[in-house]
Amino acid sequence: MQEKILIHTPDERHKMPKEDCILIIDDEEGMRDSCCQALSKEGYFLETAGDGDTGWQKIREKGPDIVLVDLKIPGISGMELLEKTREYDPSIISVVITGYASIESAVEAMRRNAYDFLPKPFTPEQLRIIVKRGLERRRLSIEAMRLRREKKKMREYFITLVSHQLRSPLITILQTFEVILEGFGGKVAGEQKGMMEEVKLRIEELLQLINDWLNMSHMDTGNLIERFEEVKLEPIISKSIELLQPLARKKEIVIKAELDGLPLIIGHKEALKQAFVNIISNGINYNRQGGTMTIRGKAEEDYVVVDISDTGIGISEENLPFIFEEFFRVKNKETQGITGSGLGLSIAKRLIEAHHGNIKVASKAGCGTTFSLFLPKKIGGR
Repeated sequence: MQEKILIHTPDERHKMPKEDCILIIDDEEGMRDSCCQALSKEGYFLETAGDGDTGWQKIREKGPDIVLVDLKIPGISGMELLEKTREYDPSIISVVITGYASIESAVEAMRRNAYDFLPKPFTPEQLRIIVKRGLERRRLSIEAMRLRREKKKMREYFITLVSHQLRSPLITILQTFEVILEGFGGKVAGEQKGMMEEVKLRIEELLQLINDWLNMSHMDTGNLIERFEEVKLEPIISKSIELLQPLARKKEIVIKAELDGLPLIIGHKEALKQAFVNIISNGINYNRQGGTMTIRGKAEEDYVVVDISDTGIGISEENLPFIFEEFFRVKNKETQGITGSGLGLSIAKRLIEAHHGNIKVASKAGCGTTFSLFLPKKIGGR
């Protein structure tokens, strides 16, 4: 007796528990029947199509877990179906079944997101193994997407919590301390004033940490790229230096800039300014009293290279690999009085990499530090 093949109508499928759906697209009726026969014992929901157009329609209507597709079919070709399926739902597993197997076709199919390549003729057991592997891959893919969504929700919730439940009260507390220290609530005695100024300083540091973390959390590379334009680096670096001059004057640090004639780049002005501010402020904070900073720009093959050098305390060899990690700060006697969030360099690195650039650092303990920022030139720019 011929074994009954489990192909259900859509109405029947809605009434039964969720099954893994396998769609077989092949212009040979015998091949479609053979595949259904091989998979029927596994309890899958089986759908078939004899041409690419019908197959594409069923992909959109049924949302299959796995598509078995022949490359040589009427209508939409097998290769085109692979591409369209990837764009429609990249979690759908596509397996190519073909009698025209070649290295070139296999490579092209994999490039178009095919999970596997099964040359004809194949045995029922080979088909069942590939389908089982494909379904496991799809389950892992769907679970990974679910976890990413959950992570995004948790991140958004935490950002909201930090912004409103932590940052806002701290700002109110800071403003209250400023009012008291100004004497609006009555005269503050010398010792009390010193203690309150110390508390105010710690609140400012905490707010800076929160602001840096929020900046990193809101950083979206895709949004930056959408707003790229032609950029001249000279005015961006000059503005960054200008913003940091008060900090430099406190430590009597002289900042020298040699930036004339730099080629144009493609980038985001505000993001680049943030990166330069972070690097330059780092060079000021870890410099010596009365030291210098030198900022030089030059064209080098396909890049504009900006070297930011300081005469500061430098970075030891064991700490050098970690300086771009979030919240990492060098801890020794020379850095005890230096405040910061440990996020500035990490943010700068991410911003430069969003511009398809890179940051390199050269340093020795006690001998200063040089950060080299590599940013791609605008193609065709001077």
